[in-house]
Amino acid sequence: VGTNAEFEPFEYLQNGEIVGFDVDLMEEIAKSMGKEIEWKNIAFDGLLPALQAKKLDVIIAGMTATEERKKTVAFTQPYYTASQVIIVKEGDNSIKSFDDLKGKRVGVMLGFTGDTVVSEIEGVKVERFNAAYAGIMALKADKVDAVVLDSEPAKNYAKQNPELKLINTDVAKEEYAIAVGKNDKELVEDIDKVLIELKANGTYDKLLEKYFN
Repeated sequence: VGTNAEFEPFEYLQNGEIVGFDVDLMEEIAKSMGKEIEWKNIAFDGLLPALQAKKLDVIIAGMTATEERKKTVAFTQPYYTASQVIIVKEGDNSIKSFDDLKGKRVGVMLGFTGDTVVSEIEGVKVERFNAAYAGIMALKADKVDAVVLDSEPAKNYAKQNPELKLINTDVAKEEYAIAVGKNDKELVEDIDKVLIELKANGTYDKLLEKYFN
């Protein structure tokens, strides 16, 4: 199973171990399927190529099931819905929505939805980072004016850094799903079946509670 452990609380490193909501969820799925997981931590933009090259069987990495990605891999049903939020410094009232990003320097994560959304806004100076915390550091050092991130990791950073604030938007609501090989129909069905079970028996809600409340 491939992931990119730089997306707290979904997947991140703690004392050298890959942990997080996605990790626990995938372990529960594997347990129900009688499988053992070998985790691979790779750069986000390297995940799909690794799956296509059969170096991975599964990807779980806060990955959105976009039409573009569906051309090359198969996705399970969604397991989480996220939206994009803007992070700015406390006291900066010049940015209240995505429209206000015009003419600003905006940090995004390379290849993530924020990258796609912000790149479509005219007049934005886009700064791409490989990891969310690098974008946050740049914001704190005034190298960018704002950072656009998925809602849950953004909440985490705002909690850890009181000098930052979140601007919630309804832009780009997106659904995270688990990716498998394009022709792995059976694996998709098996994972979907277990996801339904985990939601029905309360396991899924316990994980939500553990990581998001």
